[in-house]
Amino acid sequence: MQIAADAWGNPTAKPVLLLHGGGQTRHAWGGTARVLADAGFYAVALDLRGHGDSDWCDQGDYHPDAFASDLTDVMKTLGPKPALVGASLGGMISLLIAGELQPTAVGALVLVDVTPKLEAEGVDRIFRFMTSHPEGFANVEEAAAAVAEFLPHRPRPSDPQGLAKNLRRGEDGRYRWHWDPRFVNRELSHRRETSPWPARLETATRNVICPMLLVRGRLSDVVSEETVRHFRELAPRAEYVDVADAAHMVAGDRNDSFTSSVVEFLSRALSPLVDSPPAR
Repeated sequence: MQIAADAWGNPTAKPVLLLHGGGQTRHAWGGTARVLADAGFYAVALDLRGHGDSDWCDQGDYHPDAFASDLTDVMKTLGPKPALVGASLGGMISLLIAGELQPTAVGALVLVDVTPKLEAEGVDRIFRFMTSHPEGFANVEEAAAAVAEFLPHRPRPSDPQGLAKNLRRGEDGRYRWHWDPRFVNRELSHRRETSPWPARLETATRNVICPMLLVRGRLSDVVSEETVRHFRELAPRAEYVDVADAAHMVAGDRNDSFTSSVVEFLSRALSPLVDSPPAR
């Protein structure tokens, strides 16, 4: 699998990997990544397999373990103990790595509006949006109108062309979202089955040994105060930030508040990795 990424900052600085949510692309992190670089981190934003400019899997394998395998391969190319910042699906993958697959390889973990338990109604609303336009859009403006309907709390941008990087143009000339449709089909099928996934995430949450921060959008219909309480029972040492005027896509809704919280946390959480004297 060829995985696309953008990077900001000095490659020898403390690495921070930014993982988008299902159906998004690496471009969701542009503003945050630039601030992280200015703060002295090496910020790398990935397109998950089947998303954006990364390869689509020939076998249609979009199981969480497949995403996690990609990420652990990327982690090997960076400095020791990178921080993982994951939104929604990206957060689930990060949690799986930090709490189950490679707990000692992660320097810090930031979960963005994702917990082991999620509100079914909010998740269903996301999937309704992701499957609502299989025929695509005639132009970028039509896609922007669909996003505005899905995110009524967010001011509509004056220039919708910024959305173009999240779209791909097919041979029929129509624009569709920049992900493999088999990813969504797998997720829908997975939700209809009895899944061990929530139990795995609960166990992983208990087993995280690195500093951890949960950032919730106060308007989120995916992560509620109840699911946050459950998360904090599993991980009582984790830090928590509730961002006002933000919904599930916290970084896009209130990038300023979100980014300042993440930078402040990572500056504290990762400092021992750099400032401690070498072991004797």
